[in-house]
Amino acid sequence: MKAIIYCRVSTEKQAQETSLQRQQEELLQLAAEYNFEIVKVIQEKASGYDIDREGINELIHLISEEKVEVLLVQDETRMGRGHAKIALLHWLLQQNVQIYTISHQGKLQLSESDSMVLEIISIVEEYQRKIHNMKIKRGMKRAVERGYRPEKNLKNLHVNSGRDKIEVPIEEIVRLRQNKLTFADIAATLRGFGYDVSKATVHRRYQDHVNSQGDDLPK
Repeated sequence: MKAIIYCRVSTEKQAQETSLQRQQEELLQLAAEYNFEIVKVIQEKASGYDIDREGINELIHLISEEKVEVLLVQDETRMGRGHAKIALLHWLLQQNVQIYTISHQGKLQLSESDSMVLEIISIVEEYQRKIHNMKIKRGMKRAVERGYRPEKNLKNLHVNSGRDKIEVPIEEIVRLRQNKLTFADIAATLRGFGYDVSKATVHRRYQDHVNSQGDDLPK
């Protein structure tokens, strides 16, 4: 399994150099015990409360691009503290990355409080997805009620149905706007049919069309 070793100290003091070296040596031993393939050893001196760290950015990149499966740290506080730690833990769990620590001599055992916070975050995200889907359904329903027929108006709807479409059908944006749909509802409707567009994008494309055509259209 591919693994990354991450070592961190919070200050530039000379004494911390020894701490970094010790973290690395202990984590290399732990990796050897589990026969992990070390992709990268990352060392940095930065506050654990700051999530925007060079080392963390590199770690995220490697996990995303190199399909790294394991992160080795001295303990969970080396990853971060406070909100930064929770945010990184949540992301790592979403990526199915296993975390091994020296303090546990194996897989990280989350504290009861951390587990509870992460569970709450997952529940909130699930309800956010449900709300998002509700908005899409509402927008699509309103559009159909006002005469929108996607099977007639969206070209090649069956092509690449699982992928985002780059082109935005401006003629449909204009028509739905004329039917009194809000830009948010128009965006939700188009997303329901595979167009990865935001309310801001829909509004911008509509205004560009109005400005270029000089149409007497509702703002």
